[in-house]
Amino acid sequence: MEYTALRNPCLAIVLMTLLLPVSAWANWPQLQGENRNGISLETGLMRTWPKDGPKVLWSFPLGEGYAGPAVRDGEVFVLDRVEEREDILRCLDLETGEELWQYAYDAPGSVGHSGSRTPPTVDEKYVYTVGMMGDFLCVNRETHQPVWHKNILTDFGNKAPRWGVAQSPSLWRNLVIVAPQDQDAHVVAYDRESGDLVWKSVAHGRVGYSTPVIATLAGVEQVVMVAGMGKTAGISLENGEILWTYTGWKCKIPIPYPMQLPDDRLFITGGYKAGSAMIQVQRDGDGFKIEELYKTDECGSQIHQPLFYEDHLYVNSNSNERQDGMLCMTLGGEIKWKTKGAPGLPLFERGSLLLADGMIVSLDGKTGLLYLIEPTAEGYKELAHAKIFDGNKMWSPMALSQGKLLLRDQEQMKCLDLRNP
Repeated sequence: MEYTALRNPCLAIVLMTLLLPVSAWANWPQLQGENRNGISLETGLMRTWPKDGPKVLWSFPLGEGYAGPAVRDGEVFVLDRVEEREDILRCLDLETGEELWQYAYDAPGSVGHSGSRTPPTVDEKYVYTVGMMGDFLCVNRETHQPVWHKNILTDFGNKAPRWGVAQSPSLWRNLVIVAPQDQDAHVVAYDRESGDLVWKSVAHGRVGYSTPVIATLAGVEQVVMVAGMGKTAGISLENGEILWTYTGWKCKIPIPYPMQLPDDRLFITGGYKAGSAMIQVQRDGDGFKIEELYKTDECGSQIHQPLFYEDHLYVNSNSNERQDGMLCMTLGGEIKWKTKGAPGLPLFERGSLLLADGMIVSLDGKTGLLYLIEPTAEGYKELAHAKIFDGNKMWSPMALSQGKLLLRDQEQMKCLDLRNP
């Protein structure tokens, strides 16, 4: 086999391709990765780190904010914001951190915790971004110019909410879906190419800061959206019709989106004393019915999505009102462990987390310490940790592509090499 491959260049190329790690093709093209679940399929990552932590491949200065990166085809996209006056879509080279191009536009205004907000969403041709002041753009990756430009606030007669607009567009077939959260246009769908409005759904609660996401529940693809102090709803992807609603869980400022789980279940969590709930979506004739499986006050994540791994949820259960640290919970709601109360274990504050190669990577949003954790229901098992930042409010979602971890504070983005040498 070895001799044949060496003497046959075509066969050698095929064999080398098959042996390349998954990370060679891995993208992170939107908030929470390819499948919006915070899980990467990459393998070949280090299971321990050098004393000084993973190697920093490059860093790039950014204005203050919380917008994490998206990665596709070796290009890093981040929506930056400068001095409360303009947004800048930046495209960087994943290998070197060199800025390849940028597109800036005027977006004057300020809100509480000002700065950039959420990652772009990237497909083969376009980058879709939503800025803090509601600017919604489709930018051509080849020409670096906008194909179309909307504003999901002013187009529907709205003003910026207290914390601005914070969401990441969702893609489905020829549609791109966002949430203006107007009374007559709570969630809307635009044509991806032309920017024409295709449909809109009616309001089912107050303004929040959650992203509308695509889920397949009871055999039907649909948009799932949680509203402030209102309902969690399933919305038709065909016409914007409300398919079902759930009113048993309410959060005055929802940020995490409902998490799809096996057996048509959704896990919903939030801060501000909202706690969490598990529901199941079922068919009921031509319609749907919702069964509330449980609610719990023992778990609540203010900002970040939980992770699902081997029939357990791993949650950064921290908010303004509580600090549980990281916790592990069964799908039935039983808490297996939490880091709060255990001497010497981190609380993680409101930092982000993702899962790759059977390990959790989690950033403490207050200390700037990055942790490598083996997810197990037996108890918190730390594999390594390292100091990455000295800043504060490190609440941005991370991204992982080709073994490179991208994370940021209020001043810069860093790229760390997690590959096993």
